[in-house]
Amino acid sequence: MAVYKVKVATGDILQAGTRNSISITLVGSRGESRQTSLNSWFQPGMEKDLTVRCERDLGPVVLIRLHKWRLFLEDAWYCKDVRVTAPDGTLYRFPCYHWLEGVTTVQFREGSGKKLADDELEVLKEHRRQELKARQEAYQWKNFADGWPRCLNVDSILELDSNVQFSCVRATTFTGALIFQRASHLLAAFLLRPTSWKSLDEMRSIFSRTRGREIVPEYVARHWREDDFFGYQFLNGNNPIIIQQCMALPAKFPVTPEMVAGSLGGGTNLGKEMQEGRIFIVDYEVLEGIPASIIHGRQQHMAAPLCLLHQGADGRLRPVAIQLSQTPGPTSPIFLPSDAEWDWLLAKTWVRNADFYSHQLLTHLLRTHLFGEVFAIATLRQLPSCHPLFKLLIPHFHFTLHINTLARSVLINPGGVITKGSGVTYEGMLLIVQRGLEKVTYTSLCLPDDIRHRGMAHLPNYHYRDDGMSLWEAIESFVSGIVAFYYGEDKAVSGDAELQAWVMDIFTNGFLGRTSSGIPSSLQTVAELNKFLTMVVFTCSVQHAAVNNGQYDLGAFLPNSPSSMRHPPPAEKGKAFLQHFLDTIPEVDTTANILVALILLSSRLKDMRFLGQYPEERFTEVEPRRLIRTFQGRLEEIRDSIEERNHHAELRYNYMNPLETENSISI
Repeated sequence: MAVYKVKVATGDILQAGTRNSISITLVGSRGESRQTSLNSWFQPGMEKDLTVRCERDLGPVVLIRLHKWRLFLEDAWYCKDVRVTAPDGTLYRFPCYHWLEGVTTVQFREGSGKKLADDELEVLKEHRRQELKARQEAYQWKNFADGWPRCLNVDSILELDSNVQFSCVRATTFTGALIFQRASHLLAAFLLRPTSWKSLDEMRSIFSRTRGREIVPEYVARHWREDDFFGYQFLNGNNPIIIQQCMALPAKFPVTPEMVAGSLGGGTNLGKEMQEGRIFIVDYEVLEGIPASIIHGRQQHMAAPLCLLHQGADGRLRPVAIQLSQTPGPTSPIFLPSDAEWDWLLAKTWVRNADFYSHQLLTHLLRTHLFGEVFAIATLRQLPSCHPLFKLLIPHFHFTLHINTLARSVLINPGGVITKGSGVTYEGMLLIVQRGLEKVTYTSLCLPDDIRHRGMAHLPNYHYRDDGMSLWEAIESFVSGIVAFYYGEDKAVSGDAELQAWVMDIFTNGFLGRTSSGIPSSLQTVAELNKFLTMVVFTCSVQHAAVNNGQYDLGAFLPNSPSSMRHPPPAEKGKAFLQHFLDTIPEVDTTANILVALILLSSRLKDMRFLGQYPEERFTEVEPRRLIRTFQGRLEEIRDSIEERNHHAELRYNYMNPLETENSISI
């Protein structure tokens, strides 16, 4: 007689317990046990002990089967983990972290993932095949729009598997916030006027005075006109990846040295400043020809500006020339700081409007949310739960499929927030993202490569770069340790069929097989794998935080980030004045609706998991757990460094603080 001691733990989350009947079967290399009942009524956080008796020793325990069936009513159960102690004292750990629903049997593999057992036991190979087959049936691809990354084939959050849905706590708080957003939208429609603001100061009255959020919007309201602050936002605002060094002016932007001589300072000229790397450019070519929407029966307008900036002797970045179209000519003047006050301010506001679209649809939606979903689906389809890369990556997809499914229902759908509150049509939005995907490169997704490619390595006060590089290096070190432990050499990478299928799935469905992007379709070396994994983790955590967390702060004061423009771009100078400006930016009710949406998108919801927090202990070996602790220690050092810098700063840059950075895209 062989006696096995079993401990079964229920997750410590709301509604994790069950009153349904649960039983277990142990599967070893030399046989399996009878199905043994654990009795009913598990409460959240409860651990249950039982004894499983077998006629003979089962050998190494490689699988468990958990069986659930209803007694009266359906009552889902969330199993945390199972631990089995064999007759010889060997402890086998089975990380589960899985919802069991209905009448079902679910198998889990022993957590260490020993390769020897996988090679020897056909039962493990079959389990792996069955798991991936079931996942590939559950997580299928579909086209949301032509030229977009593919997404999960569901139409609503009700179709999502419980294991990727919001928790009860998250669902409750987010639903409350969503109801507030919709109620505010209706209230704005009934109570607020679809007319221009009476003054710039009046716009401050609409700020939501939620705790801790009024400081930066008030700073923005005081400084938004200043060229210094305008330039600062290209480095540390919501869209810090679009600016690049300018070594030669494009023909479509015919700025002459005489135009900008007064802005560059005495004793220097445009050519010299370019050669010395102090001229930068922002180009919104992706917006050219995009159809604009109609709001309240009034045609809105869009522009595709170019903006030239100069790094002054004090290290600060300031705009020196703006052209509001991609086609120079008499009706597309180049605006300069020496122009009349309202001409220059209106030109800068048109750039901020273009940046709103670029940020929301490309930097935020495409490059974090949509790619994050691609990474998540490919991982669920191609990597079994026992795979070390599944264990590494799955925490970084927490709630991503849920939030993206919601976005397709209320944000980027026809008649959603984007089309109702901004100047771009639904068709225009689809086209912008399609164009944006065509321009995405592997270089642009890997921060160190992107910084070098854009020529941004030495510009001072670029906190996005500095904080991002520290976090990239910390993630890379952590990822490299995991890869070294499980792979060790290049042939282990090239020979991992599941890994290769995962990369190909991402290449095919995320980047539509476009080889010119440089996105790999296979990985052959340890170094290649380290870089690719670092990119995935960075995108789903740090990059999303950098481009998401400041949306309310920097967008609450409308003129700094207008969502639409009601007059066309000026075709000549000398026509702008205060009332024209007020009649160009969005009206009162549109402002209110966008502001409420920004509050929702920047919300800090309950049960957030910050970067480096892994409450689900999927790794059972000593070395990966040590690597996690080292990673967490490095994140604490980065946090301290950021907070020390912020202590002395007039305007804090905290969006990439590990205490503000979620592990995943969940909002």
